[in-house]
Amino acid sequence: MAGLNVSFGYFFGVVAFCEVIRRTSKKLLPFWFYSNVLVELLACLQQAACWFELRMLVIIGPWGGGFGMDVVMTLLFLLTSVHEATCDRAEANPLVTAQGFLRSNSLAVASIVKILAQFAGMELASTGVKRYWSWELTDFHLIQNMMARDCSSALETSVGQGACVEAACAFLFHLVLMKFEGAALGYRILSKALTITALVHVGRSPLNSAGSATYFYNFYFFFRITCFQLSCHDHGDVRTGYMAGPYTTGLFNPALAFSTTFHCSGNTLSEYMVVYWLSPFIATILAIFLFSGNIPRLFCKNLLYTQRTKYRIPKGNSAQDQDENKSVSNQKKETLGRGAQR
Repeated sequence: MAGLNVSFGYFFGVVAFCEVIRRTSKKLLPFWFYSNVLVELLACLQQAACWFELRMLVIIGPWGGGFGMDVVMTLLFLLTSVHEATCDRAEANPLVTAQGFLRSNSLAVASIVKILAQFAGMELASTGVKRYWSWELTDFHLIQNMMARDCSSALETSVGQGACVEAACAFLFHLVLMKFEGAALGYRILSKALTITALVHVGRSPLNSAGSATYFYNFYFFFRITCFQLSCHDHGDVRTGYMAGPYTTGLFNPALAFSTTFHCSGNTLSEYMVVYWLSPFIATILAIFLFSGNIPRLFCKNLLYTQRTKYRIPKGNSAQDQDENKSVSNQKKETLGRGAQR
């Protein structure tokens, strides 16, 4: 339990450190640089620094600390909520930035700068966390340093199935994200935290011959929950089982995947790129098309939905009605003229 308390202090320190820099730099730096570079860098630094420590708890905690996955999932939900509340509208995900560009909500130069800042923030967090672990403040960190020499891949299934899992996670994530982008801050925070927690939530049973059936059952179950979220603002109990965890860790963030698992042995660079970059990007495009009916950056014609006006437009008067109105107005003028002569 002492090791878990140290991790709590670490999470608090990371969030406080990033928040102090955000508040200070917002007053000193130009708005464009702050909103496109520093905010994204700090958000990714905060996200990745907490993610590395949380992943360490997932791997070592159950047998080294005696606590179950319910503690880790609760921490994931709380950290995601805190991150969304403090990130100052940072996207912190290249796919979200690409989504904004494809929907014509941001320019190309700003999108490229944001993505570069996101990758830089993730790499900075990876370097800082390794330095923090080297202090070996707890037994968890000692074990982690011993295990870090043989880095294991986050991809624990075939490339094809891993690509499908990451694509499904990214597809559902972006649908929920686009649905609640105009909602109140509390709804946005809660919907995103619930969605990420549900997608990453793992059942620690090994992958066996029934793994594919189990995955598709949980995909169907979570798809029903997502459809429910898209139809109303009720954030009820999200009870998804093991959605992506035993397969790809449910990253659906190219920058985080690059810092987390691209340097690990077990798969080639091209396989990692297909699973963690290409398939989520294609799923993002499909989510935009399903949500909007088009890809505004590529074509504007809506291919799925008909555009209906909110108010009825009154029909114009016919030629006969116009003639009658003119005759009535002329009679009124003649009547007023006679009254004035009298």
